[in-house]
Amino acid sequence: MTVQARPHERRREGSPWTGMWAVLAKEMADNLTSVRMHILEILIALTAVGAVFGAIQTILETVEQDPFVYLRLFTVGREPLPAFIGFLGFLVPLVAIALAFDTVNGEFNRRTMSRVLAQPIYRDALLFGKFLAHLFTLALVLTAIWLLIFGLGIVRLGVRPGGEEVARALWFLLATIFYGGIWLTLAMLFSIVFREPATAALASIAVWLFYIAFWGMLADVLAQIIAPIRFGFPEEFIRQLEWQLFLSRLSPNTLYSEIALALLNPATRALGLVLPIQLSGAILGTPLPLRQSLLLIWPQMTGLIAVTILLFALGYVLFQRQEIRA
Repeated sequence: MTVQARPHERRREGSPWTGMWAVLAKEMADNLTSVRMHILEILIALTAVGAVFGAIQTILETVEQDPFVYLRLFTVGREPLPAFIGFLGFLVPLVAIALAFDTVNGEFNRRTMSRVLAQPIYRDALLFGKFLAHLFTLALVLTAIWLLIFGLGIVRLGVRPGGEEVARALWFLLATIFYGGIWLTLAMLFSIVFREPATAALASIAVWLFYIAFWGMLADVLAQIIAPIRFGFPEEFIRQLEWQLFLSRLSPNTLYSEIALALLNPATRALGLVLPIQLSGAILGTPLPLRQSLLLIWPQMTGLIAVTILLFALGYVLFQRQEIRA
């Protein structure tokens, strides 16, 4: 006698990515129409407009010519507002966490997870679809802000941006999206580990605050413990500074800051500890070509992407092992 399998136990045929694009479209529609996203968009837009108008006033008061005037829109501030790059480092993690902190546990709390997986949708497709939807939403918001900044610059400054300025700003936009991807995957990971969305949100914000406020001090202390200065030799100071730099780069905020510095300030020739002998023959103040700046930040960009992949892989493994009951 043949025993018929229950509907949710039947083996599905086809690719494990079946249904991913349906999940992506549904999640993006929810993100773009939610009140939470509208509030975040208004907050970022107002911040960008305020910071950029302050930067434009400062630039217009400057007499000297600048071949990278549009890059200064991101880096120049005017009291009492800081530069827009400072706002981005603060707002991008919050937007990413707000998008993803209830990605998985929200489905459990609404009791819809078993219904979704009862459809021809695999767990792989569900998780990838949700992650890509949040990443595309974040990229869409950041691209709109990028276009808004350049549009305000064209209207107020009255000059066209150069090709290298646009290329550097595009690479900076890409790096900002990767930076937000780290916090997206972190929030998704906590949404898998914790069943309460509030707990997942608080855990994600706690990690972000730890790196913002405490990791720099902790890196200094650890560097002094690992490489103490006993006799005052220059080699001891250099070794301690190298350890301090290495430990500080374990923070996504440090990697993102170094990327922004190299891309938005073309005169930056090195990141981290540089000895005078290493700059022999270099004309200080001369802007680097974009190709050289990209080679300079390639380790930092690779680090941002690698952390995103590792966090997503950890969340993927945990989600695959979770028990889902009808």
